[in-house]
Amino acid sequence: MRTYISYLAVSAGCLFLCQSCNLASQTKLDEELETAKIVKVIEEETKCFFLRDYDCWQDQFTHTDYSYQAWSNSDGTFDASVGWEAIEKNLGKYIKENPSDPEEPGSSHPIIKRENIKVKFYGNTAAHLTWDQYNSDRSQEYFLHSKEVRLMEKVEDDWKIVNVSAFWNYKNRIPIADI
Repeated sequence: MRTYISYLAVSAGCLFLCQSCNLASQTKLDEELETAKIVKVIEEETKCFFLRDYDCWQDQFTHTDYSYQAWSNSDGTFDASVGWEAIEKNLGKYIKENPSDPEEPGSSHPIIKRENIKVKFYGNTAAHLTWDQYNSDRSQEYFLHSKEVRLMEKVEDDWKIVNVSAFWNYKNRIPIADI
């Protein structure tokens, strides 16, 4: 009898827990608010990277073995790092070894424009974004166009970047006045 009562108590507890989980997962996501939070993280990561502010930059990411960063290079090659350890080793090292020019402090790309942002949420804790980005040169004479992808994950109620994929068109410079 005691075993049967224990079984009923555990079953009732599991049922309550499952219903609670279902209610939590059915909570309506305010996509406009969450998109604004995500864009703020993306903007901060970009700003910090172009300013070569390592601490600020790394704070925008998940530090997991599935974090990922990929980009194209001006010589036609690409680089990709899988896992935070590899990202930190490659990009963290790059930021630390290539600080802002003391004679020209500030961002290496002072004007950033984003267009055609598309957002897809996967539940309350994951989102996929794509957009066109225009990155000015330091002297603000031209833009370079890039296609950008971010995979975002909510970690302890804060959005963090899981994946950065950036594909730059280094060949076709766009005059500042054209954007």
